[in-house]
Amino acid sequence: MASITKRPDGVWRARYRDAAGKEHARHFRRKVEAQAWLDGVTASLVRGDYVDPRDARKTVGEWCDEWLAGYASRRASTVRQAKVQIRLIRAEFGDVPLVAVKPSAVKAWTARLKAEGLSDSYVYAVYRRLAQIMGDAVHDGLIPRSPCSRKTSPGQADQRPYVATTAQVWGLFDAMPDHLRPAILLGAFAGLRVSEAAALRVSDVDFMRGLIQPAMQYPAEPLKTEESRRAIPIPRELSLELAGFVERFGGEFVVTNEIGRQVSPWTIERAVRARRAGVDGLPDGFRFHDLRHFYASLLIGSGLDVKVVQARLRHKNATTTLRTYAHLWPDTDESARAAVAVVLAARADSLRTEGVF
Repeated sequence: MASITKRPDGVWRARYRDAAGKEHARHFRRKVEAQAWLDGVTASLVRGDYVDPRDARKTVGEWCDEWLAGYASRRASTVRQAKVQIRLIRAEFGDVPLVAVKPSAVKAWTARLKAEGLSDSYVYAVYRRLAQIMGDAVHDGLIPRSPCSRKTSPGQADQRPYVATTAQVWGLFDAMPDHLRPAILLGAFAGLRVSEAAALRVSDVDFMRGLIQPAMQYPAEPLKTEESRRAIPIPRELSLELAGFVERFGGEFVVTNEIGRQVSPWTIERAVRARRAGVDGLPDGFRFHDLRHFYASLLIGSGLDVKVVQARLRHKNATTTLRTYAHLWPDTDESARAAVAVVLAARADSLRTEGVF
């Protein structure tokens, strides 16, 4: 319902009721202006992109507060990560009304973050957080459309992980304190992430059957996805190595400190960083996670196909595996030529047998 009336003072009053029955009104000096305003509101209602005028004034910072309140039910580490990323979003758009954030402003912002030295992967992660927040604002009817799209995306950085040599892995293993050496084995030969290695309990390893069943991440939080909880088969040799460390240091966890207590991921990472310089050829940026890349290269080099590698790395889908490790698979040009050549050769043999040639 909408109407335009003239007030005694000569001002035109335009009003309408939204779908919730709430009345909204504005005053104009000319009737044509009032009618144009009502026409615009009616068009937005028909299109389905109507925004309540009060919601239109809500700033990005205010919406981030509301969004975080609803996000608080996630695990603590996930919420902490979101808060860190939202600090960058607030710094740029905190006082800007939601409806005033333009795609061009988003593109300029991500370009500036890269120019300030942030890595491509981190800029992409922060951008994805903004896209998530803006998408939820659209869902709540606060803005008609999100300023984030494929055109504004800074793009996900191409991942070309550093793959250590076998000698470098053993060099790092030998350089580590004795009680932290199981972490190197778990990263390089089972593909565990550092938070998983720090939380791996002795009860999560079937030493007789050769299976590691990740269940927790540090300090004692359940793993997020079903894929992350897949059992990892390990050879008897690795079972014996791990069992030896468990017997030597005791305790509930596979990776411990000198007296058998659980260690934090940061303790493991710090030890890797402190000792990587002493291993010939390891780059300054080598991290524990790079051991997982070694594990992937080991599987790929052994001729395992992408689905098996995906399962062992516990990726959700093969796309993730290929995006990260496609370059490690052997060059298939010659294989493709050979496959076609076999068919053509068989055809030629058949024709010769029939006496065509």
